[in-house]
Amino acid sequence: MGRYGSARGVVAGVAAGMVLVGCSSEPAAPGRADASTAGASASAGPGAASRVAEGAVIGGRGTPCVLPVSFTTAAEWTAERVTVAEDPDFAALAEQGPVTLACEVDAKPAGNIGFLRVWTGDDAGAEPRKVLEGFVGAEKNASKAAYTETKAGALPAAEVTYTVTPEFGDGPKPERAFAVATPAGPVVVHLGGLDAGEHRAMLPAYELARRTLALTG
Repeated sequence: MGRYGSARGVVAGVAAGMVLVGCSSEPAAPGRADASTAGASASAGPGAASRVAEGAVIGGRGTPCVLPVSFTTAAEWTAERVTVAEDPDFAALAEQGPVTLACEVDAKPAGNIGFLRVWTGDDAGAEPRKVLEGFVGAEKNASKAAYTETKAGALPAAEVTYTVTPEFGDGPKPERAFAVATPAGPVVVHLGGLDAGEHRAMLPAYELARRTLALTG
């Protein structure tokens, strides 16, 4: 299966239901969760001109996914906390390189097939670029990775764009992710999509997450 991320979209949604437990189905609560999630806006770089209606802020206390970072989701996207199953074989499917799947933000309610997935790690000293290299390196079907230094909110970040050739599908499709370092460990925010068209349609939601990212308290 090439780790958890190798077959995304519809197939991954079914697989997630089989191997992960304890997911909250509640939509993200509107508004900022606490004062620590406020502010932190910076240029989102290429692609930021395409804006999207804002939904809720997730990551802080009282939101579906409590994370080391917070960010604004696109309107109608719904967040679910991911709790890894106790079975070690199944749990391994939610690990990719140095990080473990912690939260999924589903685009289906907004009319797209794909997710923003948030992955977290334990190594507080890990460099974002190294984390992304490990993340992409753990995807056996990944190729053409290109890394850049950027910002996520006010935080230094690394970003990668790459291509994945699914075991089942119509051919290669683009994916991208950014990583930041936090006191609790690295965080990777990843955008896949069923195909290239879905990926392009969801890019504004990814850019919104990157632009509004902030540390939680």
